[in-house]
Amino acid sequence: MKSRYDSCFGYMVLVFAGIMVTAVLFACTPKEKLTFSEKFWENQVNQTSTADLYARNVDDGRYFAPWMPMPDKSFLDVLWWKLFSKTDYSQAEQAFFPAVLSDTARRLAQTKGDFILWIGHNTFLIRINNTYWLTDPIFSKRALVPARVTPPALTMEAFNRLVPEVNIIISHNHYDHLDRATMKKLPADAPVFVPLGLKTMVEKMNKQMVHEMDWWEEYSLDNGIKLICLPAQHWSLRITQGRNRSLWASWLLITPDVTLYFGGDSGYFKGFGEIGRRFPGIDYAFMATTAYHPRWFMAYNHMNIAEAVQGFTDLNARYFIPTQWGTFHLGDEPAGYPGLDLNRYISDNQLDAGRFKIMDIGQILVIDPEVNQKKSPD
Repeated sequence: MKSRYDSCFGYMVLVFAGIMVTAVLFACTPKEKLTFSEKFWENQVNQTSTADLYARNVDDGRYFAPWMPMPDKSFLDVLWWKLFSKTDYSQAEQAFFPAVLSDTARRLAQTKGDFILWIGHNTFLIRINNTYWLTDPIFSKRALVPARVTPPALTMEAFNRLVPEVNIIISHNHYDHLDRATMKKLPADAPVFVPLGLKTMVEKMNKQMVHEMDWWEEYSLDNGIKLICLPAQHWSLRITQGRNRSLWASWLLITPDVTLYFGGDSGYFKGFGEIGRRFPGIDYAFMATTAYHPRWFMAYNHMNIAEAVQGFTDLNARYFIPTQWGTFHLGDEPAGYPGLDLNRYISDNQLDAGRFKIMDIGQILVIDPEVNQKKSPD
């Protein structure tokens, strides 16, 4: 039988162990978690220089954002996020998803004129004057590890049957944006536009025409079409390619009829205002709305809804299309949560809901004929 002394000693050991564990966890708590505030983050962004958007973006084979290099994140940062940094979400917030529309292949075959089709995540099919564009294609069930929570609007077989020729735009090398299995199944002769450092990798994905571009570089196509590679605030990494060994980008597609901005993945930065200043008349801005919780971990690389709307305002674009929500669970927030969050933000701030095109998967959005008139938004 244990004595009262033994029981007391055991209790003291447990208390001491608990204090030590708490102290270690506190000591390992990421500094950003303890100090992060939205106001502080906003001040950091405001202190950056627009001129640095044009500065050198590579050093010793590693790319970086010269206006605000990405803060280092250690293994302990990632561990703390995964084990301890959790946010509670209501049942309604966890249950909200985009609808998945049926018969997309049939509806696509019957659609006339110019359109935007959301296939899922950051994969959009755009047709302008019978020329097709495909962004960050991923039709696979997984993005390396994360599994889809909603299916793509089309099968790979249906896509190749309905879209005989397509131009492909890649924003960066993360697995949910550059999917090897999907790329290998797309036509080998499809032109592919990638940021610096990705040409060789994409050529090994059964692609013969890969155009590698730096920020602010322009590529002219037939019929007055121009594609411009533009800055973004993000990072890159793959198992077969080291951290930041390839560039990340946003893209601007300018045609005689419509101008589209593809934001890729990005934190909020002064680049949106500079892009809007240099390239007025953007009609559709595809803005990332994903993986923004917890903010202390995600703010540099991913915008929350308020920042995405501010970026859209800075671009002075006509319509906002949210991307990358409702397909993969990548941040703390449920996969469909950003769509609900955006709806709330529009309502709470009394914004013009008609300018926000929150699409369902498989929805075919006919491009507004009025954009050809290049009117400024009301």
